[in-house]
Amino acid sequence: MGADRKLFTLACALIGISIVLSYTLSAYTTILFGVSEFHFVVRQLAFGILSIFIIWGLSLLNPNIWLKRIGLTLFIVSAILMIAMPFLPSFLVTAVGGAKRWIKLFGFSLAPVEFFKVGFIYFLAWSFSRKLGHHDDIGLFGELKRFAPYALVFIGAMFIIAFVQNDLGQVVVLGSTMLFMLIFAGSSFRFFFSILSVVVMFFFFFIFTAEHRILRIKSWWALAQNSVLDLFPAAVAEQLRVPTEVEPYQIGHSLNAIHNGGIFGVGLGGGTFKLGFLSEVHTDFVIAGLAEEFGFVGVTFVVFIFMWMLQRIFKVANRTKNTSVYLFSLGVGLMLSFSFLVNAYGISGITPIKGISVPFLSYGGSAMLGAAVAVGMVLMASKKAKLD
Repeated sequence: MGADRKLFTLACALIGISIVLSYTLSAYTTILFGVSEFHFVVRQLAFGILSIFIIWGLSLLNPNIWLKRIGLTLFIVSAILMIAMPFLPSFLVTAVGGAKRWIKLFGFSLAPVEFFKVGFIYFLAWSFSRKLGHHDDIGLFGELKRFAPYALVFIGAMFIIAFVQNDLGQVVVLGSTMLFMLIFAGSSFRFFFSILSVVVMFFFFFIFTAEHRILRIKSWWALAQNSVLDLFPAAVAEQLRVPTEVEPYQIGHSLNAIHNGGIFGVGLGGGTFKLGFLSEVHTDFVIAGLAEEFGFVGVTFVVFIFMWMLQRIFKVANRTKNTSVYLFSLGVGLMLSFSFLVNAYGISGITPIKGISVPFLSYGGSAMLGAAVAVGMVLMASKKAKLD
């Protein structure tokens, strides 16, 4: 039985769209950095072609042999790299804001966290399929005891990603994915909400222990507060209001770019908010750039392709009889979904910006290669599922 051709085609379509966007949305950034106008598009094209070959190559492998080997290798190797990165010399790593997130390889920078996410999801799927399941006779304490080893692994991962690499957005995506995988692995709702409360506590702990995250929350609230506080009594609203001098610069320009696009957009290359108003719009704000140049119609088209890709991934999960493959495919679909939603909610001002890229669309080799490995492994697994 062959791999899912529709899933492969949809992933390739998104990669093709990202190459076009990396060219049209990086016009100002190339001038700012003093590089060729084709600098970003050539790199994205190279990573796009490599990603397509990775997806295709992984789809040819035998899932009974290679799925576990690749999944656990990604988990172990990328975890070791993330732990080691703070101690590596500067010529091997790239630091942004004091956090070392990228390893330099042959003129490019790769972020191990993008591959760790895939490995971590496989580790959870493999472990949950062996340990979790029926819960009727063990009670809440029994479920907590059974989950304890995975909780320690996740807490360790959160510490490395949130504190060492200063990347809370990835923690949000991984935490959300793990919580929903727990439900589908057979845990009780009582256990789910118990873990959810702990995760929320950790989330607020990470926010209030970093000044830049507090400022980001204030910046978001300065934009959202007027519409929200109208629902509260005047005395309560006044206590919750933050000073307006906290300027929601990026979110404001993002919303203006979306509004400027209207229904059909201003046309390919015609966007104005990419000209210095939104910093590096081809990365985290790619949806805002897409909305301005291609309008509501363009965003709807891209969302349709993305949703169709997710539907094929979830279909692989639904049609397989292997519990580990079921949970892994489900986890990959959830990870891609949460990444898209966190980014979309952030650039539209619904939630604070988390710095999460849009899978397959945002400029960046690490994110694209990580997503390609994830989809390639699902394609490998799809050969064992009955699809139409």
